Amino acid sequence: MSGTVPAPFTADDHRARMARAARAAADAGLAGLLVSPGPDLVWLTGYAPTAETERLTLLVLAPGREPVLVVPALEAPDAEKARGASALTLRDWTDGKDPYLAAADLLDPDGRYGVSDNTWAMHLLALQRALPGTSYAALTDALPMLRAVKDAAELELLAAAGAAADAAFEDIRTVPFAGRRETDVAADLAELLRHHGHSRVDFTIVGSGPNGANPHHEAGRRVIEHGDMVVLDFGGLRDGYGSDTSRTVHVGEPTEEERRVHDIVRAAQEEGFRAVRPGAACQDVDRAARAVITDAGYGEHFIHRTGHGIGVTTHEPPYMVEGEEQPLVPGMCFSVEPGIYLPGRFGVRIEDIVTVTEDGGRRLNDTTRELVVVD
Repeated sequence: MSGTVPAPFTADDHRARMARAARAAADAGLAGLLVSPGPDLVWLTGYAPTAETERLTLLVLAPGREPVLVVPALEAPDAEKARGASALTLRDWTDGKDPYLAAADLLDPDGRYGVSDNTWAMHLLALQRALPGTSYAALTDALPMLRAVKDAAELELLAAAGAAADAAFEDIRTVPFAGRRETDVAADLAELLRHHGHSRVDFTIVGSGPNGANPHHEAGRRVIEHGDMVVLDFGGLRDGYGSDTSRTVHVGEPTEEERRVHDIVRAAQEEGFRAVRPGAACQDVDRAARAVITDAGYGEHFIHRTGHGIGVTTHEPPYMVEGEEQPLVPGMCFSVEPGIYLPGRFGVRIEDIVTVTEDGGRRLNDTTRELVVVD
């Protein structure tokens, strides 16, 4: 297994995050935040319920108030073990009682609250019935940058996840491709990610030949052939933080056209990376990468945004896309992943995770961006 395990976050880390989130809510004109089980709750408190449940679990954050986590009584012992438990108050409720009344008296009856995106509709609607004067906004809309700027410890975890994904790519280069199904190579990638420390594999895209022209192709039963271009896109979570990288390999020697298309994408990825600097808009990264592909005559074949944020999930704000004017800030982490997709023929994508530094950007993936030939 590659790399070492960074030190875990402390209760003080989670206390600081909850305080920052409450301040951000106030600055956005919200009465507070309501956070259900999911990535926001893990990031704020360190608590991840072992399974999804219909029982209400809800973190209530409000400026100037102690954070309160409403939990089912039968799950309170687990919640008490969370890293951030000592930085909040637990309020449990028992079956047969109305959990929404337990939560309602923590809220301003006329307040507007930010709500984590994955909150179940049944819970939100029940809160609205209990407090008809309240209103709600999804956190993606109200506070899209809440988790976007990473601290030094988070950057260390993201760098370790990136290094582990790089190690998986170096290993996958040595396995046979020709004569095996896409699913076989995808299974190899998943095993390698776990071998290098990933606890969760989110995706292992293996798009061979014409399947590579579908950016989100799911590995299938197509047998990879000599002469195929193969797009590899893979990642997951290592120590709670995400990896996501793409490289395109070729089975045997590529044609002149295949090399040219790959070179264009490589140049576009480099220009996207060079556009990363504090104060630049997210859309500037997209524009820089897209201009290279458009000028080369392949603009209509670059069919997705240039990048997405990454952290405790593998896809989150900010997004490198036209129209996103959010300025880049040191500590933001996101992918830079332009591509060209030629329907019925082949595709090429090259992706690194990049973090914004004080004077530019730093890649968290360092494997070669040249076209790799495999067997």
